[in-house]
Amino acid sequence: MKPAPEWSEDTLLDGRVKLTQARRGYRVAMDPVFLAAAVPAQPGERVLDIGTGSAAASLCLIQRVAGVAVDGLEIQEPLCRLAERNRHLNGAGDCLRILPGDLLAPPAALERAYDHVMANPPHLEAAKASPVATSERATAHVEGEARLGDWVRFALRLAKPLATLTFLHRFDRRDELLALLSEGAGALKAFPLLPMTGKPAKRVLVQGRKGAAASVTLCRGLCLHAAGGAYTEEAQAVLRAGKALPLDLA
Repeated sequence: MKPAPEWSEDTLLDGRVKLTQARRGYRVAMDPVFLAAAVPAQPGERVLDIGTGSAAASLCLIQRVAGVAVDGLEIQEPLCRLAERNRHLNGAGDCLRILPGDLLAPPAALERAYDHVMANPPHLEAAKASPVATSERATAHVEGEARLGDWVRFALRLAKPLATLTFLHRFDRRDELLALLSEGAGALKAFPLLPMTGKPAKRVLVQGRKGAAASVTLCRGLCLHAAGGAYTEEAQAVLRAGKALPLDLA
């Protein structure tokens, strides 16, 4: 019989979001917080979170936007159970549905007209990735059967006309992601997350609107750390105060 996982009780947004996660394997960092902050959802709208994991991004969005409803799709059963636990822990109720399933064979319960779709797909191509210690971490970080193009096409299929599609990915795959989104979305923006001034970006937020006119804006982005290593005021506004991150303001 396998030993029970060792859990840790963590928080996001200065304690406003509670998160149970395994001490080893895939653990949440700042990526889902910035992803959720970039989604311009309004009360009463529906959001699809592809690859929701432990539901960190979904819960951050629900905490910021009262009345938003999120469906979280997750392929890994252990993470589905963890996401359900976090849903109850945060009192999310009917605002969050966790749907087990694969984007290549999606469950029937998914709607076909979401106002917003968000995703933080695995960042590494299988052929270029180093071995990863745990299966959960591997699935979270390394592309499996579903490649980046599959994630984008799935998002486009389930989004309603003019819905936003927001992806967080590696900066060095920015152009690939922009090209894929341009097959069905316009008004594209690429918003880099820079470690600090003078350092190259490692992450990028890419957002577009389904069916909008073709255009690409390369934004200045956001600098995460000041020279001394502390978070900048702009980063703290997202990570601690739970503020939105409008990509059209940069």
